[in-house]
Amino acid sequence: MNTINPNKLHHSKWTAVRPARNEKHFIVTELLHDKSDHVVEVVLEAVMSGRTFRLGWRELKDRAVWQMGWK
Repeated sequence: MNTINPNKLHHSKWTAVRPARNEKHFIVTELLHDKSDHVVEVVLEAVMSGRTFRLGWRELKDRAVWQMGWK
């Protein structure tokens, strides 16, 4: 598992282990908080296509799906 501090995810870079739609590299562009100001989701943007989607930040811990940085 990747060790992650959710408050430091903004502008972090991620690589998809199994790219879909030729989208391999992503940047966290936004952090979404709950009413208690805890990070619950992130918005990832694909570098090549600019497509964005929301993802629960804990899903980035799965090394079978995501790697920190651009590889």
